[in-house]
Amino acid sequence: MLIGVPKEIKNHEYRVGMVPASVREVIAHGHEVIVETNAGIGIGFTDEDYQAVGATIAPSAEDVFAKADMIVKVKEPLAEERKRLREGQILFTYLHLAPDMPQTEDLVKSGAVCIAYETVTSAAGGLPLLAPMSEVAGRMSIQAGAECLEKSNGGRGMLLGGVPGVQPAKVVVIGGGVVGTNAIKMAVGMGARVIVLDRNVNALRRIDAEFGSQVETVYSSHDSLEKHVISADLVIGGVLIPGAAAPKLVTEEMVKRMQPGAVLVDVAIDQGGCFETSKATTHADPTYILHDVVHYCVANMPGAVPRTSTFALNNATLPFIINIANKGYKKALADDPHLLNGLNVYRGKVTERSVAENLGFDYVEPTTALGISTDTL
Repeated sequence: MLIGVPKEIKNHEYRVGMVPASVREVIAHGHEVIVETNAGIGIGFTDEDYQAVGATIAPSAEDVFAKADMIVKVKEPLAEERKRLREGQILFTYLHLAPDMPQTEDLVKSGAVCIAYETVTSAAGGLPLLAPMSEVAGRMSIQAGAECLEKSNGGRGMLLGGVPGVQPAKVVVIGGGVVGTNAIKMAVGMGARVIVLDRNVNALRRIDAEFGSQVETVYSSHDSLEKHVISADLVIGGVLIPGAAAPKLVTEEMVKRMQPGAVLVDVAIDQGGCFETSKATTHADPTYILHDVVHYCVANMPGAVPRTSTFALNNATLPFIINIANKGYKKALADDPHLLNGLNVYRGKVTERSVAENLGFDYVEPTTALGISTDTL
């Protein structure tokens, strides 16, 4: 199979779908890789680094899309990239389709086979291709929030961990999953007062076992959420419903009642955001102030630390890339129900239930779309 790696073009996105070591591994399995020129330059890899492991360098994205059987990216394809997709071509990347009608419509029209990193599952019930970026984003959310709390950035003028004799900032983490746990690690390490809210009691038990008295665990209800958000200095939104749009847990009315200069960091913004007042921002212009509250809603947070993020992502995606290339997408999907869960759009059909329900498309079971029997799964 010929695998194509285009250069990412989203604002301040420096990650790349495959590092040279991953390219070398794929080529060792008998496949070919074509990489757009300077695709890896943002994380310190030159065209010569890719050529040294056997990749072919293409002068433009058009060449990569025109020749490759499978496109491996990081972020969802932008409009100009979607125009280059062709029928039957495999697209393997983050998609986050539920809040994105234009992208979904274009992918349906393209006839491509679109597999989303964020809905691939694992035997343990996790999301193995989303987890590395959730770890990065969770840790970054505290760094970003701490900076936003500075007075020069519109914040309350607070040091997250305080100093002896001065109270630390109150950090409220909504969601005790991968994002939340990693945010908690950073916030605790910086000396903040940390409260986590979740409706999954087992998640709260796990966090309590890991952090003990350093973190206050609270069952999330309308009452407890409102109480803690309103009094918070920094709120981290880390909720996720796989494949679906994020629920708007923090209402605009709550935001209006927050302390002036408080900060909201919406890590769920890729899925539409979990704050009613959220709108996607970029690394070039990451924040805005609404109701005297600083909003940080960058849709590709891990792109700010692209070297760490790219290696973490490649560690997770490489086995799937090799499997699809070795078997062909149809057999790879038929053999692995967890990879099959990643199939969001297949040759003009929406095969992810949450996306179909959120956007009003007809839903087609992945097995039906592929014409495979559930007996093989």
